[in-house]
Amino acid sequence: MPRAERLFDLLQILRRHRQPVSGASLAGELGVSLRTLYRDIAALQRLGAEVDGEPGVGYVLRPGFLLPPLMFAEEEMEAVMLGIRWVAERGDPRLAAAARDARARIGAVLPAELRDRIGTPSLLIGPESAGSADTVDLALLRDALRRERKLALVYRDQSGAETERTVWPVALGFFDRMRMLVAWCELRDGFRHFRTDRMVSATVTDQRPPRRRAALLTAWRESEGIRCMDC
Repeated sequence: MPRAERLFDLLQILRRHRQPVSGASLAGELGVSLRTLYRDIAALQRLGAEVDGEPGVGYVLRPGFLLPPLMFAEEEMEAVMLGIRWVAERGDPRLAAAARDARARIGAVLPAELRDRIGTPSLLIGPESAGSADTVDLALLRDALRRERKLALVYRDQSGAETERTVWPVALGFFDRMRMLVAWCELRDGFRHFRTDRMVSATVTDQRPPRRRAALLTAWRESEGIRCMDC
């Protein structure tokens, strides 16, 4: 069993016990030697877990410790790093930079064996297909989504005709060739999908939509027959 996965399991065992549990009991449940168990306890303490106790007495985990990113299982870490690499290569400049920073931050605290593996990944991102460039700063759209604010758009349709829209942002979809904003359009009185490469301008207003974004997302999914955004 990889060490990162074993440390995760050790934390889960300690969480189940409110009273000190002996090192021998912990080692037996994990299937490791006492010496390995003591090293793993020390590793958790270095990571910030407040594990009280000592050999021959028993160990107990104080409440409140949150799992850092390195405590994912191997396949979970592979999934996380694949997603980060995709965003680093396909996201807009600010989102790509954030992905690279996140990758560096996670790599800095990983155990050596996992750090080596993410440095030489076996899951790769294929070449990007040619697509149209975004004509607005996607950071503005993300800001409107986070703060739940209406957007004032000037939008150009496929034929080149421009319209002014006030929309309630719901979600931002990232596709291989383009990005698309899902929003409720006040002009059309319904959900619409706006390609970011056809936005002439986008301005975040101070107005909140009359419905929360979570409710809008649920309504949009139902209108499209979508059970899960990630499916």
